[in-house]
Amino acid sequence: MNSLETHSHVSNLLFLLLAASATAMCVKWIRIPYAVALVIVGLCIGLANTLPPIIMTPDLVLLVFLPALLFEASWNLDIRALRRDWLAISIFATAGVLVCMFTVAAILYAGGAINMQTALLFGAMVSATDPVSVLALFRKLGLDKRLATIIEGESLFNDGTAVVLFQIVLALAITGSHPPAFSTAGSFIVISLGGALVGTVVGYLSSKITSVFNDHLLEITLTTVAAYGSYLLAEHIHVSPVIAVVAAGIVVGNYGSRTGMSAATRLAVNSFWEYAAFLVNSLLFLLIGLQVKLPLLIRYDRTIALAILAVGAARLLQVYGLCPLVSTKGAPIPHKWRHLLFWGGLRGALVMALALSLPLTFPDRDMLINMAFGVVLFTLLIPGLTMGTLVKLLGLTPNKERIQRHQDDKVLLMTYQSELQILSSLAEQAKVSSHTYNTWKSELEQRISALRRNSAALNLSDTGREELADRQAKVSLLRARKDQLAMLSEDGLIGSESAQDLNTDTDAELEALTADEESDFTDSYASSAATSPTDCAAKPAKEDKAI
Repeated sequence: MNSLETHSHVSNLLFLLLAASATAMCVKWIRIPYAVALVIVGLCIGLANTLPPIIMTPDLVLLVFLPALLFEASWNLDIRALRRDWLAISIFATAGVLVCMFTVAAILYAGGAINMQTALLFGAMVSATDPVSVLALFRKLGLDKRLATIIEGESLFNDGTAVVLFQIVLALAITGSHPPAFSTAGSFIVISLGGALVGTVVGYLSSKITSVFNDHLLEITLTTVAAYGSYLLAEHIHVSPVIAVVAAGIVVGNYGSRTGMSAATRLAVNSFWEYAAFLVNSLLFLLIGLQVKLPLLIRYDRTIALAILAVGAARLLQVYGLCPLVSTKGAPIPHKWRHLLFWGGLRGALVMALALSLPLTFPDRDMLINMAFGVVLFTLLIPGLTMGTLVKLLGLTPNKERIQRHQDDKVLLMTYQSELQILSSLAEQAKVSSHTYNTWKSELEQRISALRRNSAALNLSDTGREELADRQAKVSLLRARKDQLAMLSEDGLIGSESAQDLNTDTDAELEALTADEESDFTDSYASSAATSPTDCAAKPAKEDKAI
């Protein structure tokens, strides 16, 4: 590659980064998911011929982009949440993928679009979901985290199963062989479990090495090696590299980061992977828009429409057929959640990468690629743009708002109960008349009853209450730790340097809590609690409105 070509590639990359930055700024004012907005911008750039053709190769997506995305998502996946909903996630990521593959294949074959073997290949190709924009919207709205965990867990693990199925079906299609079903199932199990084993080992070794050092730059580098090393090692020994990266990320994120990293290092590593995921996602969705060739989409319009219909029908069977078989915390998945699961089955870059990885000599390769592009575009632009509307239609009040209202009511309840105690004390000391005592007591009891009814009417999930209680407890413990460190330092029982290091780690943990999307509830509680009971009692009109 000569210097002119290098200069051109750097210029193209810079242009894409500027486009991504401009899009990120615009979506602050325009209510469009960031990923969807990037696809639209990519389409516009492609139609305007602003950039020379940029080829989106399978290696670029699978080897460069995918490990970063998978590792960042699995690094942040809470193993406790995963264990809680493991049944739903595992069924969607295994049986759900099979349901999708066979349903899509049956509809395409019945519609006369392609033969059965090619239809099965396409079904495996589009089985991998990519709900990036959906999850971003859920986090923004503060919907129940358990729903987001199910969607994210399904996406992470069905990426692996879909890739394994795609590779098996592609090999069968190329060779024309028809091995026994148990042989194919055996290959699937070996490749999947092999990938999980490789990722677990790499993640464990990486965690042990990071525990020896306390250098955030070194530990960021080691996590990067774990992400890409697990992928390359799994690929080298012919097991699932996708599952390997997911397993490595879960181990490092839930074991290594908690046992071998200081709070400050953990924040630095998390910031690095957060930026890496943002950068990779931005480039990927821009490239998706750039790859679309409208003349080819128009040429295969009927086949693409049938493919979109098939994918929608498959998602319908996946969600509404499998949801009755699983439960969350002993209760069936709520019907409103099922609607969001169905509509949130978006497809993304992995589907495109699998389509582009088809051999150049494969029959109907162009048609399959454009079918995949059509499905990806449709799911990103239609469900992706209307998910917020569906949330409103279903009446799912954002959990964040409900938690905030619950917290406000809790503060007022504590205040009124305190006022009742003060009022009783004044009555015992004969400092208030019987009439005033009975009047205020009756009013305060009415307000307390109204607040309790309000709290019950909010129908706040147990998960939301647990998250709020856990966060408040952690903040209280960390602040108590800072107070204790200050006392020990003043008494000369701990060195100033040690105290400073421990305070830095404690501040980093506090910052991590307050940086969370829902951390302002604790601050809201503190500021509200600072209001004196007398002030609250003096403003009944405002309180009645809040009630």
